[in-house]
Amino acid sequence: MNLKSVRSKKTLLITAFNHRLDCLFAVVGQDSEFTETSETKGRVTVIRDTKTGTLVGVNFFAPAQILGSDALHDGQVQLGAADVAKLNAALAAAGFSDRLEADTKPRFVIGFVKELKKHPNSDHLKIAQVDDGEDKLRQIVVGSPNVAEGQKVVVALPGAFMPSGKIIWPGELRGVSSYGMLCAPRELALPNAPQKPGLLILPEDAEVGAPFEPAKLDLHY
Repeated sequence: MNLKSVRSKKTLLITAFNHRLDCLFAVVGQDSEFTETSETKGRVTVIRDTKTGTLVGVNFFAPAQILGSDALHDGQVQLGAADVAKLNAALAAAGFSDRLEADTKPRFVIGFVKELKKHPNSDHLKIAQVDDGEDKLRQIVVGSPNVAEGQKVVVALPGAFMPSGKIIWPGELRGVSSYGMLCAPRELALPNAPQKPGLLILPEDAEVGAPFEPAKLDLHY
């Protein structure tokens, strides 16, 4: 499983379990096969940025011995502070000084498209300024044909682990910075989602900045 994410000054911890490999992947920064190095001690592998030495992630093999089998299932695994403490104990026992920080921040939130303008270098892309409940608007480049100002949408923030296994991180699309993604139903793997482009438009009474919880919303698509 190749996990990618954004390096951030804020706490970032994305954990995912692969049953076939019997491995828990703990990602804290953006990785690249060209700029990373790894070190293995026992059943723990630490991955660092080659140039800076910054921790990128940790692979825990046979993680049920650390967390118990009830905490694990294929795909993204949400861990609380107590579970992260167990991972840190395993790191220490293996002889590593690196430590992970618990991260419970929701990565899929409700946003409001406040402004929208054409992308200067594309006929189909647009630049959205999105209110996601933070102090500043978030700039996101979007290519969905149904995007419009005044919509409430699902925002995948940097660090969001998509159902496809992809992790969202800041980047550029045709020379314009983008700090997240606006999501279609199919990208969220929602039941009976149409397999075509188009954002999931949320009800007008959806709360901006709140975590996206499908069961609590009246969704139509």
